[in-house]
Amino acid sequence: MSQRRFSLGVVKRLLLRAILLLAVLWGGGILLFSILPVPFSAVMVERQAGAWFRGDFGYVAHSDWVGMDEISPWMGLAVIAAEDQKFPEHWGFDMAAIEKALSHNERHETRIRGASTLSQQTAKNMFLWDGRSWLRKGLEAGLTVGIETVWTKRRILTVYLNVAEFGEGVFGVEAAAQRYFHKPASRLTISEAALLAAVLPNPLRFKASAPSGYVRSRQAWILRQMRQLGGESFMRKNELD
Repeated sequence: MSQRRFSLGVVKRLLLRAILLLAVLWGGGILLFSILPVPFSAVMVERQAGAWFRGDFGYVAHSDWVGMDEISPWMGLAVIAAEDQKFPEHWGFDMAAIEKALSHNERHETRIRGASTLSQQTAKNMFLWDGRSWLRKGLEAGLTVGIETVWTKRRILTVYLNVAEFGEGVFGVEAAAQRYFHKPASRLTISEAALLAAVLPNPLRFKASAPSGYVRSRQAWILRQMRQLGGESFMRKNELD
C-alpha cells in the first residue's frame, strides 16, 4: 500500500513539474515573441518531424519572417474577412460564433464547424499540436488569453500571417507569395490575397497553385467581404496596417 502511495506521489510531482515547465516555456515564448521574429512554430516542427518519420527527407517546412510593413494590407484584410471578421473587437473568443458552431455540430455530427478566432489559431499554430481534442482546446484557450493580454492586435495578425500554413511545406505569407506568385508579400494584389486566404481552412487539400471551383468561389466571397468591411480603410481605422 505504501509503495503504491509512493508511486502516485512521484507521478503527481512529475506531472506538476511538467506543467510548470510548460507554463514557463509558453509564458516566456509569449513575452519573447511579442518583440522578436518567430523562427518556427509548433505546427512547423510537427509537420517536419512527421515527414522525417515517414521517410520523406525532401520535405522542408519553409518560412520567411516579414514585418507588417512588408506585407500587403490586402493580405491582413483577406484573412480577417475569411476567418475572423470581429478580430478587432473581441478579446480572443467570438462567443456568438462559438454558440452557432456548437448548435450546428449538434445537428450535423459528420460536418464539424469550427469557430476559432485568429488569436486562437495563432496560439495553436505557435505552441500546440494539430488535431482536435478537449485537452488541446483547453490549452489553446489559456494561451489565447495570454497572447491577447501581452500582444497588440497588430502583433497577433503579424505573427498569424507569418506562421499560417498555405500549402505543403509553405508557412507564412512571404513564402506563399514567392511560391505561388513569384513576388514578395508586399506586392500581393487584392485578388491574390483573397486566393491565399481561401485555402486556409485546409491548405493541404485546397491548392493556391491549382484552385478548384470551390476555392475560386470562396475567393470571390472573400473579395466581397473585404469590400463590405471597408477595404484598406478598415485596416487603418483599427490600427492594423
